[in-house]
Amino acid sequence: MKILVVGGGGREHALCWKIRKSPIVERLYCAPGNAGIAQEADCVDIAADDVFALTDFAIDKAIDLVVIGPEAPLVAGLGDRLRAIGISVFGPNADAAQVEASKAFTKELCDRAGIPTARYGKFTDPQEAKTFLDSLSPPYVLKADGLAAGKGVVIPETREEAEAEIDEMMSGKFGDAGKTLVIEEFLKGEEASFFAFCDGITAMPLISAQDHKRAHDGDKGPNTGGMGAYSPTPVAGPAIVRQTMDEIILPAIKTLADEGMPYSGVLFAGLMISEDGPRLIEFNARFGDPECQILMMRMLSDIVPYLKACADQELGGMPPLSWHGSAAVTVVMAAKGYPGDYEKGTEIRNVDAASAMDQVTVFHAGTKRDAEGRLLANGGRVLNVTARGNSYREAIDRAYQAVDVIDWPGGFCRRDIGWRALKTSS
Repeated sequence: MKILVVGGGGREHALCWKIRKSPIVERLYCAPGNAGIAQEADCVDIAADDVFALTDFAIDKAIDLVVIGPEAPLVAGLGDRLRAIGISVFGPNADAAQVEASKAFTKELCDRAGIPTARYGKFTDPQEAKTFLDSLSPPYVLKADGLAAGKGVVIPETREEAEAEIDEMMSGKFGDAGKTLVIEEFLKGEEASFFAFCDGITAMPLISAQDHKRAHDGDKGPNTGGMGAYSPTPVAGPAIVRQTMDEIILPAIKTLADEGMPYSGVLFAGLMISEDGPRLIEFNARFGDPECQILMMRMLSDIVPYLKACADQELGGMPPLSWHGSAAVTVVMAAKGYPGDYEKGTEIRNVDAASAMDQVTVFHAGTKRDAEGRLLANGGRVLNVTARGNSYREAIDRAYQAVDVIDWPGGFCRRDIGWRALKTSS
């Protein structure tokens, strides 16, 4: 089988790493890829959102399956264009990808499908948005309606901060993504990331994970695309998995199918779990990043037949996925200054030595090689140092031992990834 993975981040490196292990894969390409992905796949210099060039490449190379990693090409309709010419695609069509492209679309889908979620309002006028705050208690949850690279959610602690943030967001802080604003009540509980494979008709649960969004230790600082994650998640046991499937995933899949938007690919539900059970924070139309990295580390099954089954509406005949019983953790190494201004082009050393450590894999999220072969940082989140262990403590210690082997003065990481798991298991 010839497979094309679209994207160039840590999520796509993890997918390529896992796909490459399949005995049924004849050739693996990735567009555009990165320095780490180049060790697993033939990297192609085509941007992830260049729908026409990607389609032409898939035709030219007789690609059997395209796996779309990031959200932008899904929303741009890459899946639609490929399906129209008979190429199998893992990832939803543009209509179904609105679950991520528009926070308001998802909230309205929850209303129609009866999915438990936070009370909300949708606004295009700043004054109306500020008036809605009267019906809520702080802290407030403000969400840019459109795509904002995982950074479009702000949680002000006071009314004054919320009103100032409304003005900033609706005046262009997140570009066009913030022209429409969704304001929600603040949900109390513990967050978890839940994933399910879908083929438009049925769905199969994967394992849960927990992300660390804040930039600094102690969950301080601004929201980021994710500074680390771990799995399994103690808060999401078997009862929560069943409830999430029955009350969130399956109603969403059925409603989208009934409305002519069948959803295929992976559906990522961000959950808030309290004593009352799971409530939906948001949907994403792709694997989480960095959650994908730990899912791929823990997955025992060959992923390729499942990707193809999702693409071809054959998921219902597949056996449940098999997983390592051990824990996994990933620590994101980011360029200093991220998620604000940061420098590109700083040199990174000793990554291969870290990856050679027992049960450790370093996934590249934003790297490139220069003409001399040196590894350089080429983004905000740059490396995902990922490890497995027989316990949370063992996995976390392995990950940080590998972090400390890497020589990168221009980078930083949080030193407390997995703290909730350690607290629960102690």
